[in-house]
Amino acid sequence: MAARMHPELSLVSFTLLGHLDERGGCRATDLAAHYALDKSTVSRQVAALERAGLVDRRVDPDDHRVQVLHPTEAGAAILAQVTVSRRQALLERLGDWPEEDLERFAAYLTRYNEASQGI
Repeated sequence: MAARMHPELSLVSFTLLGHLDERGGCRATDLAAHYALDKSTVSRQVAALERAGLVDRRVDPDDHRVQVLHPTEAGAAILAQVTVSRRQALLERLGDWPEEDLERFAAYLTRYNEASQGI
C-alpha cells in the first residue's frame, strides 16, 4: 500500500516513517534498537527517506550533539493517505458482517493485542 502512495517507499521505510510519526521523532540509533536492525541498515533507509523529502533531522533541544528524525509534512501526508486507504479497505471487507460477528472479531483482536504486549 505504501508503494502505491510513493514509489520509492519500501515496507521498511514505511515502517520507520510510521514509527517516527508515532513517537513524535526519535534518533536513528533508537530506530535501530527498536527494530533490532543494524545501524547501517537504518542509516540507508533514513537516507532514502531524506532524499525523498519524507524525513528531516532536527537538533535535539536537550542535547545539541544529537539529531532527531521527524517526518516532514510530505511524510505525514503519505502516512495519512495510507491510513485512509487502510480504513477504507477494512470497511469494504467488514461492511457486510453481522454485528455479532464484528463484536466477536473485535474481542479476538483485543485478546490478541493484550497477549502480545508481553512479547
